[in-house]
Amino acid sequence: MIYKVSRWLGLTIFSLLIIIPTAIVVLGTFKTDLEIYDSPMALPLNWTLDNYRRLLDDGEILTNFKNSIFVTSLSVLITLILASMVSFAIARMMNVTGKVLFVLFSLGLAIPGQVNIIPIYLLFNDLGLTNTYHGLIAVNVVATLPISVFILTSFFKEIPNEMYEVASIDGATHFKVYRSIALPLSKPALGATSIFLFVICWNDLLFPLLLITESAKKTLPLALLDYRGEYATSFSMIFTAVLVASIPMVIMYLAMQKSFVAGLTAGAVKG
Repeated sequence: MIYKVSRWLGLTIFSLLIIIPTAIVVLGTFKTDLEIYDSPMALPLNWTLDNYRRLLDDGEILTNFKNSIFVTSLSVLITLILASMVSFAIARMMNVTGKVLFVLFSLGLAIPGQVNIIPIYLLFNDLGLTNTYHGLIAVNVVATLPISVFILTSFFKEIPNEMYEVASIDGATHFKVYRSIALPLSKPALGATSIFLFVICWNDLLFPLLLITESAKKTLPLALLDYRGEYATSFSMIFTAVLVASIPMVIMYLAMQKSFVAGLTAGAVKG
């Protein structure tokens, strides 16, 4: 009885911590800044779509939205390709080399991105990669590669070695085994990893803030800072932009939901 009550209480508190801020943001998109300051939790006195109209009338925010789509999509695609290749190689190495490589990539998870901002900026500035899409994509790929390898390696190890051995006996090369056997069987893992990567890259603010200064090349999270003034902040516009910015992530999850759930539960049951 005590366990059920404590579990119900914990889930209720956790749900409220998610629902209340979400409700404030959604309701705030239909309010003026004065209403948000006066009563953030109350319903709007006059429901209005002015904030959405102002957001759509601002041509820059649409450009920033396209920039985020472009940078995030290419970053996720390149990372998945590289990480799947590395993970397949590590999973196939049943020796010390494979374990060492896996540990080295795993160590990348222990190094915060904030630690490297100065050397990254100096390096990218010397290479002329600041204010460029490919520079931002490159740093996204490097930053997310360790977690991708960490996730995908465990899935590739779940594939029976007998399948690899049969393909090798039939004369298949390592790349053909990777392309024809490993990739098709790891679609759930790739789907789950792609969602993680999409959320990470889409919400990233550190690297765009470090490398991008031109307004036309800003990503959406960086563009949201423009609504914060020196003496006043337009929370109604920030809430509206945040809500619009979350739409691609919701669509991504809905589209990849089956793969995401299958990826999380893969390997949970054996035999």
